[in-house]
Amino acid sequence: MSSDQNRHGKRQPQDVSEAHELSAETTLTVGLVPAPELPEILVSLIIEALADQLASEVDDTCQWQLDRVTDPLIGAKDNTRDILSKAQELSESRHWDYIICITDLPIFRHRQLVVAEACEARGVAILSQPALGASPLRRRLAESIVQLVSELHHGSSEAERDRQQARHDRRGRSFLKWWRRHNARDLMGLRLSERIAPIRRVSVNDDQQGIDVRFVAAKRLPGTCKLLGGMVRANRPWTIFPTFRKIIAVAFATGAYGLIFPTLWRLSDAYDPLRFVALMIAAMAAMIGWIILDHGLWEPQQHPQAFPMARLYNLTTLMTLSMGVVFYYVSLLVLFLGAVALFVPSSLLQSTLEHDIGLSDYLSLAWLATSVATIAGALGAGLESDETVRTATYGYRQKARQKRAHERAEQAEEAREKQ
Repeated sequence: MSSDQNRHGKRQPQDVSEAHELSAETTLTVGLVPAPELPEILVSLIIEALADQLASEVDDTCQWQLDRVTDPLIGAKDNTRDILSKAQELSESRHWDYIICITDLPIFRHRQLVVAEACEARGVAILSQPALGASPLRRRLAESIVQLVSELHHGSSEAERDRQQARHDRRGRSFLKWWRRHNARDLMGLRLSERIAPIRRVSVNDDQQGIDVRFVAAKRLPGTCKLLGGMVRANRPWTIFPTFRKIIAVAFATGAYGLIFPTLWRLSDAYDPLRFVALMIAAMAAMIGWIILDHGLWEPQQHPQAFPMARLYNLTTLMTLSMGVVFYYVSLLVLFLGAVALFVPSSLLQSTLEHDIGLSDYLSLAWLATSVATIAGALGAGLESDETVRTATYGYRQKARQKRAHERAEQAEEAREKQ
């Protein structure tokens, strides 16, 4: 393909004045195909502003239209070849000029984390939402979509990127746009996280999938940490607390009952801060471990057909539950501070402990009660159904992955029985 043509055979203008003469009324449609849940929500929040951004950053001589279709395949398939094929079918049936797939699938090429990749010939690009990190997702997603459309519209070769950079320089930019996005090769604006975990643009010639350009994590460890943050965000750990209402009820009832016994008062007075911290960590670890074991949230890693990224997803599950349990523990601590102040008279506490009391004594008692109640709450986690726990803990990708893991386990069990 000539550097002066896009994939539809239209010659690319050499400068702004020529562009206005060539295609003043051209209308181009960009199809956005997000996976269900978080990618779908994010796209719905940014789609209205994208047309103006595309006109400003990509080509102001065109009328830009945005269309959106949520497709489960984008968030359920591990092979990007299947995503590309599905995207091309959608593009042909809906007469889209370009199509951007936003998946919650981590993408790796030769053990290297891929943030996005584009196929100019097909007019298709794939963007991995978890690889963008945890926040600010809307801004990062919008900037990434604009850059990928630019790659598809103007071309991905080095010469075409230089030409696009020259166009930006001639048009001029505001100060804020300049320091956020300083060249036509950046996937998104440079922020602190992009400096810690930089993204590198790589021109490739992938004959198997037709990929022209990839954006990859330049540093493996920071990139993986950013990916984990995005995967945890997709799992929405803040939804765990309201879902575990029965666990909270069991935990608070147990702790409140224990507050009427002087033994708990004396223990809280005898413990040093290190013991309090150790008990807190043990209680939260017990709750996390029991939830994972009781509801089968751990994906098998040793099975011959085990998911290659099972370790990554298990770590995501562990981090998601940890964040939810920490929030649960803090909320329970606040409840017990109120309960201690209400049910334990200061005069009785002072006579039992045989010394003057202060705020620290009430804090210690509430802290101990919270840890004891959390251990009881871990046992109460069995009161919730497996479906409720998985819905609260997993995003769409994790639920699909767990379903496949259980299917593989059942198939392996059936094969062993036949033997």
